[in-house]
This record gives sequence, C-alpha cells and structure tokens, in this order.
Amino acid sequence: MGKQSKETESPVSDPTKFSILNLIDLSNSNINQSVNLLKQACLDSGFFYVVNHGISEEFMDEVFEQSKRFFTLPLKEKMKILRNEKHRGYTPVLDELLDPENQLHVGDYKEGYYIGVEVDEDDPESNKPFYGPNKWPAPDILPGWRETMEKFHREALEVGKAVGKIIALALDLDADFFDKPEMLGESIATLRLLHYGGQVSDPLKGLFGAGAHTDYGLITLLATDHVSGLQICKDRDAKPQKWEDVAPLKGAFVVNLGDMLERWSNGVFKSTLHRVLGNGQERYSIAYFLEPSHDCLVECLPTCKSDTNPPKYPPILCRDYLSQRYNDTHADLKIYKKQQS
Repeated sequence: MGKQSKETESPVSDPTKFSILNLIDLSNSNINQSVNLLKQACLDSGFFYVVNHGISEEFMDEVFEQSKRFFTLPLKEKMKILRNEKHRGYTPVLDELLDPENQLHVGDYKEGYYIGVEVDEDDPESNKPFYGPNKWPAPDILPGWRETMEKFHREALEVGKAVGKIIALALDLDADFFDKPEMLGESIATLRLLHYGGQVSDPLKGLFGAGAHTDYGLITLLATDHVSGLQICKDRDAKPQKWEDVAPLKGAFVVNLGDMLERWSNGVFKSTLHRVLGNGQERYSIAYFLEPSHDCLVECLPTCKSDTNPPKYPPILCRDYLSQRYNDTHADLKIYKKQQS
C-alpha cells in the first residue's frame, strides 16, 4: 500500500467528514432495490450498513456486555487463554501489526478474542488450518459466556449468507452462488471481539488503534458501540490519502468487502482500506469475518471477465491466502513463551 503523506495527517479526525454509506434493509421485499443499493455501495466505497438483519438489539447488547466482562479480567487471566496457532483465543495489545510502513513497528493499540468454527479435536476436519476446538474462559469465571458467543456466531453466519445472496445477484450470479458447500456451506467464519483501551491515536507518530488494512475474505460484519473511530479510504493510491469517518449506527452492522471478493470480481468490487483512530475513549466492537471453505479456489468469476477484460489475479486457495495474511500481521507466538519463561 502507498506510504501516507505524513505532513497532511492530523492526530484527530474531522467530525464533519463522515462518509455517507448506503443502508441495506434485509427485511425489504424489493430485492432489486437492495441489489442496486448494494452494487452502488460496492462500486463506491466497499462499505455499507445492514439493518433489520434478524439479530435483536437486546441480544446484541448482551454480546457486548459479555465482551466487556472478558476484557475487564486481569491480564494474567486473559493470558491463560492466549491465542493458539489456529487463531483461537486472546490477542494482547500490540499483538497485531497491520500497517508496518506507517506504524513504526509497534502494533495496534487494541486487544481481541478470536472464536472460530467449533470442530472437535477427534474430527479429521480439525487438521485444517482454521478449524478446531475454540479456547474458552472457565465457566466459573464467566458463566454463560461461551453460550452467548456460540449463539451469536450462528446468527451472524445467517446474516452473512443473506448479504452473500445480494452480492451474488449484484454480480449477475445465481442468488445461491455463495451458498455452495465449497463456499459458505463449509465456511471459515471467525468472530472477533475487540477492545480499544482509550489511547489517543496520532498518525504523525505512527500510533493507531488499528493500522490501515484491508480485510482478507469475502465480507466482514462489524457491530460497534456508540464511540466512533472507524475510518475508510476509498482511494488507497491517492496522494495524500483521504480518510473519512464511519458513524456508529445502533443495531446495524457495518459491512465491508474483503480481498477475496475483490479477486472474485476482478477488481470491480473493491476491498477498501480502513483503520481505527482512538480518541481517548474506550471502544468496543465485534467483527465477524466470513470466508469460504478451506479448499475453495478463489478465481475470477465468469461474469467478471471477457476477452478485453482478462483476469487480473491468479487463482489461489482460500486456506493459503488466509494463512499468509494472518502470519504476516500477527506476532510470533514464541515471544509470549519467552515472556512467560
């Protein structure tokens, strides 16, 4: 990605520069309207809101409350369930470095918790890089926590599939294109709880809540609290880059497109650069990353190529692309073993 022009960056974002995003209502019976709104959003910013998605506000509030209960535990307790090589469990502050070119090799000022598709250790499927048993806080410490997160994981998957149908139609595909077993039928769906501790970001000093990055998969669903901080850059190649704030919207998901969808669509739909700036307030968010199956070959869709518009990206297996991206952006687990020894 292009290097930021640091002379034009300011430590705090301009509250008047909120991005205007399209709003997709999943209860809307006029599917053509939803398809048109989504297509417009995908061509413009790669970000949009989704409302009336079927997950109640009461349950969303419960998920946020349970997330806060985890992150307020002592660090010693959280480190007992440190993430493993399959990216399940706790990620400490500075564990992730998303934009090494501009982050001064420090890392993101956020902590997180990964929850993936639950697969028993005895199941042969658990040998796949992103399948296996999850790591959970002890039930006597956080009663009901696991059940809440497993329920949310299931319900968010259905929301993602509903959005996938609209995306398929926007790309002139059958509505069920992404529902096939090799796609979202056996998806790598990862829930990630996030907590930003209240640091003030300063782009001039390379300090960010989350460094500038694109997401890796098909789409990401993001639920946020009332604290702003998410910013998007519609044109990553612009000099200087222009960053716009995304306003929190109670009860809605902010949805953005991932790298795999950009590859599938031959660059028609963009995986948009985004980051998080801290403003001194604590901030909680919940991300749900929806990717196809491990063995899905991500290659240009037939509706997105022609003799005059050949594929721009080589085919790649989902498992290979995800593994590389995760390895590139997360700290080596060996450093934690050294710290604990």
